[in-house]
Amino acid sequence: MSQTDDFISMKEIGQAINDSQRQEQLPQQQQHQQEHDQGQQELQQQQPPAPPIQPEHHQHPHPNTQGPTKVRKNLEGRKTSGKYTLNDFQILRTLGTGSFGRVHLIRSIHNGRFYALKVLKKHTIVKLKQVEHTNDERLMLSVVNHPFLVRMWGTFQDCEQIFMIMDYIEGGELFSLLRKSQRFPNPVAKFYAAEVCLALDYLHSLDIIYRDLKPENILLDKNGHIKITDFGFAKYVPDITYTLCGTLDYIAPEVVSTKPYNKSVDWWSFGILIYEMLAGYTPFYDSNTMKTYENILNSKLKFPEFFHEDVRDLLSKLITKDLSERLGNLQNGTDDVKSHPWFSEVVWDKLLSRNIETPYEPPIQQGQGDTSQFDRYPEEEINYGIRGVEDPYHDLFKAF
Repeated sequence: MSQTDDFISMKEIGQAINDSQRQEQLPQQQQHQQEHDQGQQELQQQQPPAPPIQPEHHQHPHPNTQGPTKVRKNLEGRKTSGKYTLNDFQILRTLGTGSFGRVHLIRSIHNGRFYALKVLKKHTIVKLKQVEHTNDERLMLSVVNHPFLVRMWGTFQDCEQIFMIMDYIEGGELFSLLRKSQRFPNPVAKFYAAEVCLALDYLHSLDIIYRDLKPENILLDKNGHIKITDFGFAKYVPDITYTLCGTLDYIAPEVVSTKPYNKSVDWWSFGILIYEMLAGYTPFYDSNTMKTYENILNSKLKFPEFFHEDVRDLLSKLITKDLSERLGNLQNGTDDVKSHPWFSEVVWDKLLSRNIETPYEPPIQQGQGDTSQFDRYPEEEINYGIRGVEDPYHDLFKAF
């Protein structure tokens, strides 16, 4: 981001948050935290293939033994099964829980590095009719390779669970930082929004729609750059889809009204995200769920008085029900968003290469499996690795 006044205020807010965190641990309200590295020692010597976009700077190379990613037509990603088992890792503690299972911090017994292990219960996935979404999540994560998206290293399954080995992103959720700060100054919100914009641009270039953009699904890495996680609703959509899914406050009106949709829904959610970062709340929220739906469909967008004129203009063009006017959904795609005056000082190439200083660096001990940015959860007796019993769901999750 660049210019002096904005940059100073970004660093000031970062310092203030850092100071406050020395007194109080950041709250954590969501799961899906992910991890960092490979399992076997032999993989440590390998170099990554050329990624589809500009690679990350200042990071260790990430081996990828599965060959290049193929996209378009029938979307194909890396093979993710057969490389790891539970015996390759030590399970340390729970990072998050949910209705499908939980996420653990784990450590490789081969290279000593920390990862996140996402564990989902097959029976629950089937009961809640989430088989397609779960398989889509694995596929999407096996395809993507971008500085601002979480990385998945491999998958496996036993008779009762499926497992995904992910990057461990130790800085916690953007959601927690936002609640701690109440709302972000304009340049801080702009920094995070710009990184999200680049991630969406990349996903859309592969005809992948994300469909669940919100602060809870944006993690901060050790340097304070974003990593979008939780691809449970992500889907390869080269044309249109109709599925009603997402998180209520961020769902686009075309989804609520069950109309066909595509990438447009991510740009609506992008606008809601910017609004929430600047205001501290979402524009259509109501404690009554049905009223929230009604607001999304019918209410006029209103702004707090302190919103700058250029961000009002941007949000009016993102949070619009008219798909023929929504930025990101027009002929020039993401370029219309990136060229908007609110983003005028962003140097996009430098941002993509992570050569712009972040407004906030999480107060963590890097590379030590630091979990200070995550809530504590009650630990349960682990019953993973079950073999030799009937598994009626194995064929539903063949790719795992």
